[in-house]
Amino acid sequence: MSPPEEILPIQGAQARGVHPSWLRWLGTILAVGLLIYLLSRQGWAEIATAVGQIAWWRFALAIILVMISRLAVVGRWHVLMHSAGTGITPRQSVRLTFAMLFSSNFLPTTVGGDVVRLAGAVRLGFDQAVSVASLVVDRLVGMAGMAMALPFGLPGTIRYLSSAPAATSLAIPWLNPLAEKVRLFLKELTRALTVWLHKPGSLLGALAFTWVHMLCTFAMVWLFLGGMGEQVPFWLVMGLWSATYFVTLLPISINGLGVQELAIAYFYVAIGGISASSGLTLALLMRILQMIASLPGALFIPDIMAGRK
Repeated sequence: MSPPEEILPIQGAQARGVHPSWLRWLGTILAVGLLIYLLSRQGWAEIATAVGQIAWWRFALAIILVMISRLAVVGRWHVLMHSAGTGITPRQSVRLTFAMLFSSNFLPTTVGGDVVRLAGAVRLGFDQAVSVASLVVDRLVGMAGMAMALPFGLPGTIRYLSSAPAATSLAIPWLNPLAEKVRLFLKELTRALTVWLHKPGSLLGALAFTWVHMLCTFAMVWLFLGGMGEQVPFWLVMGLWSATYFVTLLPISINGLGVQELAIAYFYVAIGGISASSGLTLALLMRILQMIASLPGALFIPDIMAGRK
């Protein structure tokens, strides 16, 4: 799961003052601070022990999977841009998308890596309106794919809530901001679908790439959990990761930093039944893998910002 970088919803919210940048900085500091506190309480020795249990081949396979996942993200956007008649080449799609991934993981932006991808597309001469619309539909297809996987986590969530009624009062408040963000997303970006409503093949192709990306991500989680001796069904891994994705959409942290890790630990410990040390270790490993996979983007940002073709 890469952090969300929806352009229009965030820009519109910032313009209305709903989610000012200082609030997201504060949310990031609080989330990271809480994560560090939980890690210190759990004990770094236990985290190191959990990592040491994972066989080397699992790490190697996870790196292969995360790179396939990143390339699937490239393919999803390329299908949309190409079907809109932009004439974009696969090489350009790779460069722009990896630049986006790098900025999302390493640059302290409050808007998101898609701004870098949009700027690069415009500088390369692609139509700005089409580029914005393609990014919008790209994120919408990604959300649709995750929404398709979300029901797989419902049985475990229902069992968890029924056994711990008090947790319901903690879970429900998260739904209101998420519902509002989804509403704004759909309202502001409906027009962006016009280009692709008459091209269902491109939408299905983008969705197929989304599922490649998602299955690689789910497989990475399952590999790491198995390496730590945690037996979680693959279908539950799918559902819990999709729930983590939607929590990370909440614009309360820069690039989902801290929020993603806390959500992973919470869902897989509380609902998945794994140990706290395994949950925190999983959260750290997934963040590190995402950062490693985005490193090639550092090579492309200077040329993209310079407008070189």
